[in-house]
Amino acid sequence: MMKQYKRELIASTVLALLPIAAGLLLWNRLPDRFATHWGAGGADGWSGKAAAVFLQPLLLLAAHYLVLFLVFRDAKNRNQSKKVVGLLFWMIPAVSILVSGITYAVALGWKFRLTSLIYGGLGLLFAAIGNYLPKCRPNRTVGIRISWTLGSEENWIATHRFAGKVWVIGGLTMVLAALLPGIARTIVMILAVAALSVLPIAYSYRYHRIHGTKRSLRR
Repeated sequence: MMKQYKRELIASTVLALLPIAAGLLLWNRLPDRFATHWGAGGADGWSGKAAAVFLQPLLLLAAHYLVLFLVFRDAKNRNQSKKVVGLLFWMIPAVSILVSGITYAVALGWKFRLTSLIYGGLGLLFAAIGNYLPKCRPNRTVGIRISWTLGSEENWIATHRFAGKVWVIGGLTMVLAALLPGIARTIVMILAVAALSVLPIAYSYRYHRIHGTKRSLRR
């Protein structure tokens, strides 16, 4: 499968490493040490310039390769939707650009609502994933992999169709919530993430109780 997606692998690798090129261009303007991690209370982790410019994108690139290795290692993904595979190729490189872009912007003193930007970006990511979930064909590495979906192809299809709607609505809700003031934003974000996690599982269980196990993916 990897030969089939050789161009996507090269392009996604270049994109994942693009922040290094940007960091080198900005090298003389960046401070020797700056924030690279933020929590609810603001910055809580700092790194040296070299670590921030080189290590962060390289770690994300390693994660990118690991995800692709696990996906292509699963024989069931040989017939996986090309749109789903395409999302896997571009998701982590996009995160690499977003994270490094925010890191550089903060280090250069740009003023913006950092938490709102991060939450809004996460919301868009979840909404994009939700758009592709219904297209995800049964496999053991990508998607909602719980006993009821893995035990029935019909359950898998129904659950991913439902989850797609939940993730799109939840993701867009997170984007809108990013505009709210602090405590309200946090509450909505927590509820949205909980809904993304719990509702598809609850739906799959209900489907299993009603329809039973008809076709096993473990054969």
